[in-house]
Amino acid sequence: MEKMVNTVNPETLEDIIRKIPKNDLHVHLDGSVRPETIIEISKADKLDLPSFTVDGLNEILFKDEYASLVEYLETFPYSIAVMQKPEYLERIAYELAVDNQAEGVRYIEVRFAPQLHINKIMDMETVLRAVNKGLSEARKEFNQRSEIRNGEEPPFYYGIIVCALRDLGPWSEYYRNFINSFTYSTREDICRMAALELAKGAVKIRDKLSIPISGFDLAGAEAGHPAANFWEAFQYVHGAFMPKTVHAGEAYGPESIFQAITELHADRLGHGYFLFDTSRIKNPKIKDKEKYISDLCQYIADRRVTVEICLTSNMQTNPAIADIEDHSFSNMIEDKMSTTLCTDNRTVSKTNVTNEVMLAIKSFLLSAQTLKSCIIYGFKRSFFPGNYYEKRKYVRQCFDYYEKLTEGIPGLST
Repeated sequence: MEKMVNTVNPETLEDIIRKIPKNDLHVHLDGSVRPETIIEISKADKLDLPSFTVDGLNEILFKDEYASLVEYLETFPYSIAVMQKPEYLERIAYELAVDNQAEGVRYIEVRFAPQLHINKIMDMETVLRAVNKGLSEARKEFNQRSEIRNGEEPPFYYGIIVCALRDLGPWSEYYRNFINSFTYSTREDICRMAALELAKGAVKIRDKLSIPISGFDLAGAEAGHPAANFWEAFQYVHGAFMPKTVHAGEAYGPESIFQAITELHADRLGHGYFLFDTSRIKNPKIKDKEKYISDLCQYIADRRVTVEICLTSNMQTNPAIADIEDHSFSNMIEDKMSTTLCTDNRTVSKTNVTNEVMLAIKSFLLSAQTLKSCIIYGFKRSFFPGNYYEKRKYVRQCFDYYEKLTEGIPGLST
């Protein structure tokens, strides 16, 4: 019989979870800015905020519950506004890495849309340089620790994922100019061209500057903006051997997920919440919806397409989820799918990796083996910015350290 993690004393369990090597493959930079930093930069640049205290922001802006995904997304303009100078991007990226290191996270893939930050003083190269500089500085500082240098503990690494957006608006100086440049193009065509421009820039900057741009993503409003529209951009990065993840199944159904995998070559899926929802299959040619979902799940599991699970975020953006135990993560566990636990937005969702792991343990009665698989799959299915040998060595180091910290603990050792 498998050992259940929730049999461990809660205080002891949380302490161990904070210490074990963890990862976060789905964390948005603009959704994870420290409230204190938002306040400080807003004051310095005379930007508007609904409150200039942390308590005020947590009450008015960063809520415990949101009415919808739309309300959730309304928080982002305030953080994006403080990310319009290179020194601010550097600081915010540095602080995000430090916050992760403080809770035992040894690998993160920070994602954001560089085109939201291009302006008169920053081109795409400057934006990516600044974010990389902050992350790199935090990595160097952490990895100077003696226990890292002598090999007792795994070091901290990171990758950067750039996000194309499914829909555009005048959300930045760059997007305003881009939209206004195409008088006779449809909004759909403009979005497609912006994504392709991002793809070309990401590949060129990665190769020119050796910045660890380790993945390409598609984010934004899913319904009404099919993944197939962005085939050209994803084909471009696919041809340049850049890994791919796609927000899919967050606000739409199984067909969106299938498109992400087959049309955009997705190696991972962001959220995938509605994977099992037959009511969201709209194609009239699909007669047996249950079989379609069963076949799709088998396809995903067989190819080890990893699903980036964001429990707290999904509960906040999908009010229809009455209880956390109704989350489709339970179905994914049952189907032996490759999953990894992520934060999505640390500040907007008031969470961290330790909280997400603890929530999963309490809500889904995870076995020791399932917990370890979720965490180790994160390392294995990461877009690690090194060669295959380096990645295997690093995964093994994280695995061994996990085993060392859980050895002999009933409910955690496997």
